[in-house]
Amino acid sequence: MCSVSCSSPSPTRVVLLTGPSGSGKSSLAARSGLPVLRLDDFYKEGDDPSLPLVEGSSAIDWDSPLSWDAEAAVAAIAALCAAGRTEVPVYDIATSSRTGTEALDISRTPLFIAEGIFAADIVARCQELGLLADAICLRGRPSTTFRRRLARDLREGRKSVPVLLRRGLRLMRAERGIVARHTALGAHACARDEALGRLAAAAAGRHRSASAAAA
Repeated sequence: MCSVSCSSPSPTRVVLLTGPSGSGKSSLAARSGLPVLRLDDFYKEGDDPSLPLVEGSSAIDWDSPLSWDAEAAVAAIAALCAAGRTEVPVYDIATSSRTGTEALDISRTPLFIAEGIFAADIVARCQELGLLADAICLRGRPSTTFRRRLARDLREGRKSVPVLLRRGLRLMRAERGIVARHTALGAHACARDEALGRLAAAAAGRHRSASAAAA
């Protein structure tokens, strides 16, 4: 666990990759060839009493950052930056439960990606700890994101069809606000090609400054 409140830059740094669900984060991360930490594996389990509810409903709001363990995610990132290895949870979205843990070893690679819909929520903390190379928010057309997300969720059997449709329509209406929130938290919003360019720059050692993160 990382107990340091502030630190000089680590020789290994992280690119936080965020964006609306279905925006193409996982595909972009895989295309980069860099090691990837899946931040969705840090969801809380379905029986956690602290889980938030959708307003006006008894359904759990899995799109709220309160459904996610930010502290554990930052600790895993800090461990990877310090030692190149950590144990991470394995999460099953269909059952809303952790099914075990696995070792993630990045072999002292100087750069890795941590991707997930809540990555922007830990930009400030990673910057404070000297771990951040960049923070990117993928954006596109809400209708395209909706189709991509629904196809993925149906293919993976994540939830029932009615739940997926209701969630998908709600997220499509909220997408521009989601991107604006991620930007306000310090992520740079851009499309895929620019994101790939920023990843290449980070891999070449051109990290953004603390002042840029706070802008």
